[in-house]
Amino acid sequence: MSVSIVQYFGEQTNKCGYCSGTNCSKSHGMHAYRLACEDYQDLIDRGWRRCGNYCYKPQNDKTCCPCYTIKCDALEFKLSKSNKRILRRMNKFLRDGKRDPNEQQHTPGQPKNGDGDDVDVSSSASESQPQLPDKKPSVLNVEHVENLVQAHVEQIKTSNTIQVSGDPSASLLANNKIKGFPIAFAPNLNPPRKKAKQMRIERRQAKLGVPHEQPQPQPKIQEKTLKDFLSAPKETDKHQLKIALVPASDTQRTCTDAVFALYRKYQLVIHNDNPARLSLESMRRYWVKSPLKHKKIEDLPNVGYGSFHQQYWLDTKLIAVGVIDILPGSVSSVYFFYDPDYSFLSLGTYGSLREIDLVQTLAERVPALKYYYMGFYIHSCPKMRYKGKLSASYLLCPETYDWFPLTDEIRNKLDAKKYHRLNPDATAKDVNEFLNQHLNDVMLLINPQTCISYGRFIQRNDGDVDRDVIIEYSKLVGRVCAQRMLYVNMS
Repeated sequence: MSVSIVQYFGEQTNKCGYCSGTNCSKSHGMHAYRLACEDYQDLIDRGWRRCGNYCYKPQNDKTCCPCYTIKCDALEFKLSKSNKRILRRMNKFLRDGKRDPNEQQHTPGQPKNGDGDDVDVSSSASESQPQLPDKKPSVLNVEHVENLVQAHVEQIKTSNTIQVSGDPSASLLANNKIKGFPIAFAPNLNPPRKKAKQMRIERRQAKLGVPHEQPQPQPKIQEKTLKDFLSAPKETDKHQLKIALVPASDTQRTCTDAVFALYRKYQLVIHNDNPARLSLESMRRYWVKSPLKHKKIEDLPNVGYGSFHQQYWLDTKLIAVGVIDILPGSVSSVYFFYDPDYSFLSLGTYGSLREIDLVQTLAERVPALKYYYMGFYIHSCPKMRYKGKLSASYLLCPETYDWFPLTDEIRNKLDAKKYHRLNPDATAKDVNEFLNQHLNDVMLLINPQTCISYGRFIQRNDGDVDRDVIIEYSKLVGRVCAQRMLYVNMS
């Protein structure tokens, strides 16, 4: 088992990337020289996240934009209409090799088609699309026509010159008041009357005690699953999309010119980043380096636990990269970047659906690995609420570290107050709480060759060295990790 080695930095104050406030983002930070995958799973279940080797935990009760850890139960996940629309769009593009010219233009961060649910669910910004010329719809809008017909029916019913009784469609046809509309669109306001012969048969059967024939229930149409949408491509498709799962440590494949060019283009176009900051070394530091050590396991011989890149190859062109951590209980999304030229495919959301599919596939071999972690849900920042649109999503209580379904009730509470204890039970406590009585069992690394418990360390040094700092660290990582990870002591 890999031993975790961390160095705690204490409280950190930075500029906020969500509200752009200066020195208002409050967090605790530490550098991870090495992390066992089991330890990092425990850490993210206490609100920690990593960026490269740096790990941080927001001080939600003090920071400007509270960050709530969010996860999705991949086995309970259900596709929304928006999800299906994105999957169909991708499948159509792969099949036909061209973009649908009838797609409406929309600006970054804004919902498409007015439904508020077709924005990218990723660690990146919402999708954007090039300007398209205005065109009339090429398909009849049935709902619009039905509304017009209904309005005419109401007008006719109130008219003194036309009497509508019985079947309104017959009256409409006889009076010739709605020309140009197919009669099939006229609504039937009254249920159809039974024929006299049918009524006589039913009365005779009732006298004889013959039961009526019950209508047979129509078989339910099997709803398409995520795997159905992501089925194997056909040879006749114009494009082939292949996804390669590459260990992050394989720098010959994760730090190529193609990967860096894609990353640089994404940061410049989507995030308007400073070109001077975009170097191969910065990409390597943030999204390639990882403290997690790859661990092979029997049930996942071709995958294992650790940090990976999911590379999306459209034919021979790299169009997206998903940075993920595969852990004992989850797949954690770290970052996602893509080619802005393909924004019309909603690659951020599509990538999330692909990562959920990966969780579902891994759970078939490892049942405990069934969650998809999306990072932080920031309710006080409207553009970051998109992460809560995935079904079966849960938020982590920042005080008791229990999980609660993301419901409208919780959203309303966060509307009223941006920081909220999600656990309604005021008596509930953290089951992994670190108490002062556990201090002697905290493990310290005092030099590259020596690790020792805090209790033995203070006996040797005749005093409580760094006691308050070590207690603060231990409470943040929890009792289990405090007694299992090695705390680098700089005294």
